[in-house]
Amino acid sequence: MEQAVHTKPYKGISMTGPIAKWYASNTRKSMAEFEALARRIAGEIPANARVLEVAPGPGYFAIELAKLGPRQITGVDISPTFVEIARRNAREAGVAVDFRLGNASGLPFKSGSFDFIFCRAAFKNFSEPAQALREMYRVLAKYGRALIIDLRKDASAASIDAAVEQMRLGAVNKAITRLTFRHLLLKRAYTREDFERFAAETKFEWVRIEESAIGLEVWLDRTC
Repeated sequence: MEQAVHTKPYKGISMTGPIAKWYASNTRKSMAEFEALARRIAGEIPANARVLEVAPGPGYFAIELAKLGPRQITGVDISPTFVEIARRNAREAGVAVDFRLGNASGLPFKSGSFDFIFCRAAFKNFSEPAQALREMYRVLAKYGRALIIDLRKDASAASIDAAVEQMRLGAVNKAITRLTFRHLLLKRAYTREDFERFAAETKFEWVRIEESAIGLEVWLDRTC
């Protein structure tokens, strides 16, 4: 009898336990960036929108967005440690965000559950990128939008170094982060053409990709 083959839901090592806690501590130093991003995204979505963040990690963005108005915000992450940290962070911030465990390739929600989906700095780690996009389409309501922000595979070494310098890290963490970008994350990252190919395998009717020095913003619309 043939056995079912189960695809590992993420690339690389598991972001659990001490590794997840180290990541949460490091990224907390970039709270000004999360606050600014939340303000920008808040201007893109209605006040009462149903928002899903895929792979929110420690939950900083979702929590900052929750502070800006009455939206129904949910976060789903593959890491039990991140879910625990994010729930604690939300309680401490005094906001209501529903953080739960789940896989981007099989989101634990009914079809049409959300008006806006956000995924930052995580898409490159998904082992089934096209399937993750299909799931985003499925759980979006009609006229819903998704935004993916992530590293671009063709980012230069100089632009990576400049981005790390802005992270306000100590010397050791700065060195670790720079090496992680160069030798791990860039290998998993995608190009503009990769995202166009993934999107073509879905039912998204409209795709717009914007480029920055080290990243891509991929906007996807469901119009029917």
